[in-house]
Amino acid sequence: MSDDRDHTIATATVTSEDKPYGVRIDAGGHALRGDEPVAQGGADTGPPPFGLLLSGLGACTAITLRMYAERQGWPLAGVDVKLTYVVKDGIDEDQRAKLAEIAEKTPVTRAVRAGTEIRTITTGVR
Repeated sequence: MSDDRDHTIATATVTSEDKPYGVRIDAGGHALRGDEPVAQGGADTGPPPFGLLLSGLGACTAITLRMYAERQGWPLAGVDVKLTYVVKDGIDEDQRAKLAEIAEKTPVTRAVRAGTEIRTITTGVR
């Protein structure tokens, strides 16, 4: 029998501040900040929303590649992720190709490409 129940993967709470666009973010007990650049009317006290999105995607890609290489026993020294990923020395071209394939299958990449359902619930407006 299949288990079709929803499973919470992550939680976040975002609280606006007095500054025009600055926000405090609690992501599973980890404090982050978000804001807009000065040119967009913010105070540039943290990354903008798309910077946070790219950070999540990059983090997921880097973590997934490290886990995969570790399981394969490959000598991956580290991963740099920008808009594409960069693998440190020690990996041959076949291994790079496999890592590129695996990077395309990370959970966040799949969720973004699939258009994950987003449910908005208003609990209070200040």
